[in-house]
Amino acid sequence: MVAALLTMSAVLVPQSATAADDKKVLTVAVSQSMDSLSPFLASRLVSTSVHRLMYEYLTNYDPKDAHAIPGLATKWTPSADKLTWTYTIRSGTKWSDGKPVTAEDAAWTFNKMMTDENAATANGSFVSNFKKVTAPSPTELVIELDKPQATMAALDVPIVPKHIWEKVKDFSKFNNDKEFPIVGNGPFVLTGYKADSYVRLEPNKSFWRGAPKFDELLFKYYKDGDAAVAALQKGEVSFVGDLTPAQASALKSQQDIKVNDAPGRRFYALATNPGAQAANGDKFGNGDASLLDQRVRQALFMAVDRTTLVDRVFQGHAVEGEGYIPPRFSTYYWKPSANQEIGYDPAKAARLLDQAGYKKNGDGKRVGKDGKPLDYRILCHATDPEDKAVGQYLKEWWADLGIGVTLDCLDNVSDPWLAGDYDLAFDGWSVNPDPDFVLSIHTCGALPATPDDVGATDNFICDKSYDKLYAQQLAEYDAAKRADIVKKMESRLYDLGYMNVMAYPNAVEAYRTDQIKSITTMPQEAGNIFGQDGYWSWWSAVPAASGSGDSDGSGSTGVVVGIVAGVVVLVGAGVFFGLRRRATAEDRE
Repeated sequence: MVAALLTMSAVLVPQSATAADDKKVLTVAVSQSMDSLSPFLASRLVSTSVHRLMYEYLTNYDPKDAHAIPGLATKWTPSADKLTWTYTIRSGTKWSDGKPVTAEDAAWTFNKMMTDENAATANGSFVSNFKKVTAPSPTELVIELDKPQATMAALDVPIVPKHIWEKVKDFSKFNNDKEFPIVGNGPFVLTGYKADSYVRLEPNKSFWRGAPKFDELLFKYYKDGDAAVAALQKGEVSFVGDLTPAQASALKSQQDIKVNDAPGRRFYALATNPGAQAANGDKFGNGDASLLDQRVRQALFMAVDRTTLVDRVFQGHAVEGEGYIPPRFSTYYWKPSANQEIGYDPAKAARLLDQAGYKKNGDGKRVGKDGKPLDYRILCHATDPEDKAVGQYLKEWWADLGIGVTLDCLDNVSDPWLAGDYDLAFDGWSVNPDPDFVLSIHTCGALPATPDDVGATDNFICDKSYDKLYAQQLAEYDAAKRADIVKKMESRLYDLGYMNVMAYPNAVEAYRTDQIKSITTMPQEAGNIFGQDGYWSWWSAVPAASGSGDSDGSGSTGVVVGIVAGVVVLVGAGVFFGLRRRATAEDRE
């Protein structure tokens, strides 16, 4: 989520959208610090959003309706058995250092992920089914599969230059943050970075779709959301995302500022520790054992009034949570049947706790047979006002059940999360048009190899029935049949009770209309600006004073974003390139 920064010196960060030399700078305020500039390690939304600007993927998503369109590959064709996929790589394009981009770069990227577990940290699920990857010619990439894989037109993997990355010795430690400019082939070139301060990007003048209109793009970190909004009002930044309802309301009436409020691509959930474990079977962490009882989990979720949360915390800028995938993705959206739904019913919740053996004592506290009271810790993001507000409601509702709650609101939730040292935690992911990744993070295969390793798992869930369904959907090419399987996965996840989706927040953002003339939202009709499945917003943005027309013929959405061009600035607490996840509730793109 986007919040505000503790102030950055004007010496380090441009303070207005138009510099003294008439540079057009697009400045974006963000609250999430980068976890890595290495696309092999990064998983946070701000990081993957930057990588989409730096590197091309084989395919992209159309900004109108998110269907797969050409990227680095101009076309892709499967064999009759769909076990071999041939991609035609775009000819004539170059890396920003002038060397040609070829199929060998793509083959090397995938092969490195297949043979080096550290290179597979961020996106290994995409290649786990790959058998062999070759580049018979500079414009031909061939991927052979062990089994059919439905995501072959949605491989969300940045393709990197082989001649740069083959020099890297240890992919677990290389953060790609020492030498600038960083060689890439996307619409922008990353030219500067200061840890937890900024990342600066400049247009790639030779980008095949055409160069961006702004001279620089800057992402600037704000730990405090109100400070980011104040910077927007002063013209020091041009775009702020993840606005609270109060901030959005205050900005709507202000001159030269427009608020964009659209259905989001993220879910907001309460995750329950299922008993952290590694793939080798070793248990670790200190999650409360009572939460291993499904009746206890269901009782907790029955005492969560989603309607109240949407009305009072989000103040209508969200939809009540049900299934795992937000309603914006209608193909995969699922909601429980009336008989299956865990609705708000505190009385039934109390009865479930009684049945589970946790009855109230004379002080009104729920205790187990061992006399130990139920007191839970909820891991909370210190920079997220939603976490804190929802946490207060949970305290009240669960206190009525006789359950104690402590909110552990931290700047860095990564360490306790990865160590399994929590009972419950506020959780959330941005979902891609193809949901495979957010489905994969709940499989047994995503668990860390040992307690000392970092896996791709979101919440240590490992369920054989879910895994079986995951394998089925991945191998199903029929779109309707695959969607049905995905919905069964969501149903299974819902019944397990380890993920309680409370809301689907809107994308509530604001920008200065005196700094940007037009910008593309995604989807173009009622879509978001920040955190898109592609580079469309920042690539298409037209400076307000440029007088130029729309960028790519797709037209303006009427959304204008003010941002200091070319730099991503991240300032505040936390380490810019830690290999840990979860700086905010919105980790993954």
